[in-house]
Amino acid sequence: MKNVFLLLTLFVLAPTVFSQSKNFLDVPYLETSARVDTLVAPDKIYLSITIQEKDSKGRKSVEEQENKMAKSLTDLGIDVDKQLTIKNLASNYKKYFLRSKEVLKSKQYSLLVHDGLTAGKVMAALEDLGIANTYLEKTEYSKMDELELELKSRAVKKAKKKADALTEPLGQTVGVAIHIADHSQPYYPRYNQPRMEMAMAKMDMAEPEPLDIGFEMIRVEATINVKFALSN
Repeated sequence: MKNVFLLLTLFVLAPTVFSQSKNFLDVPYLETSARVDTLVAPDKIYLSITIQEKDSKGRKSVEEQENKMAKSLTDLGIDVDKQLTIKNLASNYKKYFLRSKEVLKSKQYSLLVHDGLTAGKVMAALEDLGIANTYLEKTEYSKMDELELELKSRAVKKAKKKADALTEPLGQTVGVAIHIADHSQPYYPRYNQPRMEMAMAKMDMAEPEPLDIGFEMIRVEATINVKFALSN
């Protein structure tokens, strides 16, 4: 009895499923894809700075170097309360011949600046203070979400223009979009190795100011696939 009921159910549902599939296949459509991209200058530049306690007889403490760094950054117009954060604090024990153990402290910071010129001035100022362990950590663009949405919108418009160009010789009209797929890859901040990779020309050490040359541009792109219904 159960088998008979199952067969009757399949018999009733089969025409419906077939009809839905057939109706979908009967809809004429055109599938197009479009990709757009652009370059933007990063406006969030993160520098990694490490201050280490000097391993010498008259060593400078981390706190002393930190205060000098803060003053130097403030003189450059940087708001250290908002733009400078502590990433890591460590203490290392070292033992020397005929000497007792000593504690050498280090602090790691992240500094946010907004242009290449400021970053260059920071590097020069820190080097003057004897703080050489500084490198470009990552670069970002602050309005990335808005830019990605704008590019996706432009990609859809481009796909529509391609569809119109393909159907015009056939005397057909592009109708509504029946399917849209976003194949764009999200943007992730670019992290750099522990070394400075600023796009700056080599300068003579006697140069009073760094060159105002920007960082490498960020490429952002969007790829959209669209199926348009067609009509005669």
